[in-house]
Amino acid sequence: MNAVASVAIADGRAPGTRTTWRGPVRPVELDPFIVLATLALVGLGLVMVASASMTVAARLFDEPWYYVQRQAIFIGLGLVLAWGVVQVPLARWRQAAVPVLLLALLLLALVLMPGFGRTVKGSTRWLELGIIGLQVAEVAKFAFVVYVADYLVRQRAEVVARWRGFLRPVALVAIAGLLLLLQPDFGAAVILAAVVLALLFLGGVPLGRFCLLTGAAVATLVLLAVTTPYRMQRITGFLDPWADPFDSGFQLTQSLMAIGSGGWNGVGLGASVQKLFYLPEAHTDFLFAIFAEETGLIGVALVLGLYGLLVGRSFQLAGRADAVGAPFAAFLASGVALWLAFQALVNIGVNMGLMPTKGLTLPLMSYGGSSTLMTCAAIGLLLRVAYEIRATSRQASRRGRAP
Repeated sequence: MNAVASVAIADGRAPGTRTTWRGPVRPVELDPFIVLATLALVGLGLVMVASASMTVAARLFDEPWYYVQRQAIFIGLGLVLAWGVVQVPLARWRQAAVPVLLLALLLLALVLMPGFGRTVKGSTRWLELGIIGLQVAEVAKFAFVVYVADYLVRQRAEVVARWRGFLRPVALVAIAGLLLLLQPDFGAAVILAAVVLALLFLGGVPLGRFCLLTGAAVATLVLLAVTTPYRMQRITGFLDPWADPFDSGFQLTQSLMAIGSGGWNGVGLGASVQKLFYLPEAHTDFLFAIFAEETGLIGVALVLGLYGLLVGRSFQLAGRADAVGAPFAAFLASGVALWLAFQALVNIGVNMGLMPTKGLTLPLMSYGGSSTLMTCAAIGLLLRVAYEIRATSRQASRRGRAP
């Protein structure tokens, strides 16, 4: 087998398909829709982190700009990371899929070992790396998207025809989910399971088999929620937050008051009342509530539109990748789209009282180094998919014009 055929198969295309995209990607070759949506979301997020965090930062660190400066550094590093990811051909990501997954599982286990993990508010989710802490759940999301995309290309027939082809990635998700629940990080476990199951469904798993296992997974998660006291308290607080607005329902009632105060146009940028020591985690998990309070329904519609543009464009790229015979690229774009969509919907749903409280950030907007870095890395994958699709189309066009 020659080198060209090897590269073609590694990328999920038929042998004989030449690849011409080994050189560096230039800025003008980046997908403008993904770039626009990403920069708009991180820009709005930075402004809102500044608005929501200054009061608490001044109280905790005697420095109002503490969180803003750190988030600006995270964004800068994230954009550099995204640019680095763009430069790596998708064939290389396929080759690294299994090692990246094993590294993520190792990190999930390592964070639970004494001396390695950092505990904050009862949860051990951060791995100490010198002066910074890495939230390993974010790495796991990235790793599973790459791995499952590769797995569906390699084992597509077995996934469709046999139970074992379906259950192998599910077993790996169960291991990762168990490690996440031990931290505990119920929200990340839910997002990871949802993304992987949805990807498997897109990969052709029969509907009956999919519904059976999905039902079992949902039942397990519900059982874990209702048998754990602090999770049960969150559920009861979510069902009727006004029954105990100063204890179990405090965070949600404050969030609902913030969103309700926004009206059509908002109270004005920086004029939020709820961020003044009323709404906990205003710059992280509940940034959306402060954004809704300050910018109103118009601002909310803008943010939802930007997420819609980003997710919709990702699925559009997945369709185009499938049409040009690049299934790995198609599954990769779909996986990133599902990750961003599920996490944004859960975060917004929590802020609006539609879901129980979970410790999930709003992608690209909330304060958080690990989330910002890994989401930017995922955006880099999308940009690489768009670039290779465009290169494939140009190549096909040139072959069509050749005498």
